[in-house]
Amino acid sequence: MRFAKGVLVMLSALFLLHSQSVHAQGGLPADLEGFVQQVLREFDVPGIAVAVVKDGKIVLSKGYGVRTLGSADRVDSGTLFAIASNTKAFTATAIGILVEEGKLSWDAPVVQYLPWFALADPYVTREITVRDLLVHRSGLGLGAGDLLWWPPSTYSRNEIARRLRLIPLAKSFRSAYAYDNVLYTVAGELIESVSGMKWEDFVASRVLAKVGMSSSTVRHGATGTRGDFATPHAPIDGRVQIVKPFASDNTNPQGGINSSADDMAKWLIVQLDSGRVSDGSRLFSPRTTRELWSLVTPMPIGLLPPDLAPRQRNFNGYALGFDVYDYCGYKVVSHTGGLPGFVSKVTMIPALKLGVVVLTNQESGDAFEAITNHIVDSYIGAPTVDWISVLGTLASRRQSFVASRDAGERGARDSLSHPSLPLERYAGTYVDPWYGPVEVVLEGGKLVMRFSHTPALVGGMTHWQYDTFIVRWNDRELRADALVTFSLNAEGNIAEVKMKPASVTTDFSFDFQDLLLRPQSSAEHVR
Repeated sequence: MRFAKGVLVMLSALFLLHSQSVHAQGGLPADLEGFVQQVLREFDVPGIAVAVVKDGKIVLSKGYGVRTLGSADRVDSGTLFAIASNTKAFTATAIGILVEEGKLSWDAPVVQYLPWFALADPYVTREITVRDLLVHRSGLGLGAGDLLWWPPSTYSRNEIARRLRLIPLAKSFRSAYAYDNVLYTVAGELIESVSGMKWEDFVASRVLAKVGMSSSTVRHGATGTRGDFATPHAPIDGRVQIVKPFASDNTNPQGGINSSADDMAKWLIVQLDSGRVSDGSRLFSPRTTRELWSLVTPMPIGLLPPDLAPRQRNFNGYALGFDVYDYCGYKVVSHTGGLPGFVSKVTMIPALKLGVVVLTNQESGDAFEAITNHIVDSYIGAPTVDWISVLGTLASRRQSFVASRDAGERGARDSLSHPSLPLERYAGTYVDPWYGPVEVVLEGGKLVMRFSHTPALVGGMTHWQYDTFIVRWNDRELRADALVTFSLNAEGNIAEVKMKPASVTTDFSFDFQDLLLRPQSSAEHVR
């Protein structure tokens, strides 16, 4: 799961209503305490931690709100949050360390180090490099293969990596940006292969310990195991509530780190000082900094109104574990992260040696955008924007759009149609080449779908229209109901089954649309 970024590109004339005075350049906003408290209320977030570093020093490291909704346990600067995809920069940095040691080369083929690795196209398999694993241009579609690990599956890390050869590529190699998670899993296997240490051990001992991130952990499964963890929350059926943390360790290289404002501040200082750590030694050299921060894969740029020209992006792309773009004339190095109940953002402006991190225990990207932008604007002297109002209005518009679209789809449904077959004829085991088996069974006169390797994906199926059913997962925290369409052959038997998310709000890691399920009797049963 990766939280959507680029909120700025969606903002329009709203800014014109809220651009007023100009910040005094060079420091924290004077109203930051009240601003963060307002963000907590406006975006219904129980707790937030914020760190700001400038010129190699920690300017701010502080918690706001509570760790758990309804409790009195306050968030502080040491409270741990899942940082999700902000882990990717640690994986990229680990590879940079191995490159400096001569154990890897950025532009060497992956198969030079992992002979078993393959993607669907033999040419791509031969040509894809270590660098390509980190920059989202392999040809895999958005989130392709994420169902191998999301929700937590029984597949091991190595099994996930090996199954990628069975996923059809959606685009030409290196032709376009499409965010993926699974190639960072391969990167974790690569680190283990050449270092002789599991990703967790390498990152814990060679990165976190060196930086001084003594409280941080490297496993999804560590979430909530200590008293200093924030509790994850998310809006379920319109109400923010506690949700289960993501607890599978088979994908730690792409999102497994848990950290605090204190520890992330240390990380930002090291990054902004080209790898120098507090004792004067180096985690990595300035050459690796240039690699990590250099744009590799261009990303689309949205156009802002002319009045907002100072905030218009002129470049936008993905580097190695970081996004890079410009903001008001400054190069920004950034990333976001999202897991059930947690979203976060890391932002650095190298020219100012400025870094900002915002960690939250609720899935509100608007919260971290508002705080980050408010702080950055203050330091660069940009015109003041009422980010809370702007982003709140934008959130309302998104909700209206989703409600309208969902209502339109319900209205277009032919509710008087009937299935072509008796319900028992839809039951059976269906196999997708890359995911494996999915079962449809008849229980108590109703169809139930079960993903064989994903315990959470179990749900009852209700007729939608024609030969399409909607599966509503028993675990309502998933927020990922799906439409399931059965296609018949000339003999009236089921030939294949396709799926797609039932709502535009479904996280892209539920890549149901990439499945092509066929009855087990006519498909290769890949376990």
